[in-house]
Amino acid sequence: MSDESEDDLILADLPDDELVQQMFDDLYDGLKPEIEEAVHILLDRGWAPYDILTKALVGGMTIVGRDFRDGILFVPEVLLAAGAMKGGMAILKPLLAETGAPRVGKMVIGTVKGDIHDIGKNLVSMMMEGAGFEVVDIGINNAVEKYLAALETEKPDILGMSALLTTTMPYMKVVIDTMAAQGIRDEYIVLVGGAPLNEEFGRAIGADAYCRDAAVAVETAKSFMARKHNQMATA
Repeated sequence: MSDESEDDLILADLPDDELVQQMFDDLYDGLKPEIEEAVHILLDRGWAPYDILTKALVGGMTIVGRDFRDGILFVPEVLLAAGAMKGGMAILKPLLAETGAPRVGKMVIGTVKGDIHDIGKNLVSMMMEGAGFEVVDIGINNAVEKYLAALETEKPDILGMSALLTTTMPYMKVVIDTMAAQGIRDEYIVLVGGAPLNEEFGRAIGADAYCRDAAVAVETAKSFMARKHNQMATA
C-alpha cells in the first residue's frame, strides 16, 4: 500500500523546497506530466521563469548528467529525463523570451555529410538545453554550406559536429578548414563528438575539444563559455 500512497503525492501541497526536490526525482524518473504540473505550480507561486529553469530543471538535469557520466544511468533513461525537461522548457521558453533572461550560450549542432546517425547528437542537444543553453539542431547529413549558413543566421557561440562512421569523420576537417579559409574559425567554439573519434583526432582537425559523451559536452561547453565571458569582461 505504501507505493500507492506515494503515487497519490499532491505536488501542490509541497512547500517550495520540497517541490524542487520532488522535481529532481521526477526528472530523474522521466515523468513529464509531473514536471509540467510542477512548473505551473511554481509559476503560480510567483517564481521567476529563470529561477525555475536554473534551480529546478537545470539542477535536476545536472544530477542526471553526473549519473550518466558515472555509468549509473544509460541512454534510454537520459532520453526520458531530457524529454521530461523539454516538457517543462516548453512552458518556460516563451516566458523566458519575454523577461529577457540571460542564457548560458547558444549552440548550433548537426551530424556531418554522409552520416545519418542522430541519437548521440539528440542526446547532446537535450542535455545542453537541460544545462540552460539555446540549441539549434540542423539535423543529419549536413554539407559545409549548411553549417556555414546556420552560423551566419543563428550567430551561436558554439558549433557542434557529430559523426558515427569512420568514413564521415574527415568531413569535420572540411568544415573547420572552410571556416578558417573564410576567416571565421576563431569566432566560434568548435566541439566534436561521436563513437569513432578521440582527443587526438579532435586536435588534428583543429577542433577546440572532443567530447566523448553528452555529459562531457555540457561540462566542456560550460567551461569554454565561462572563459569567453571572462575574456569579454576583461577586454
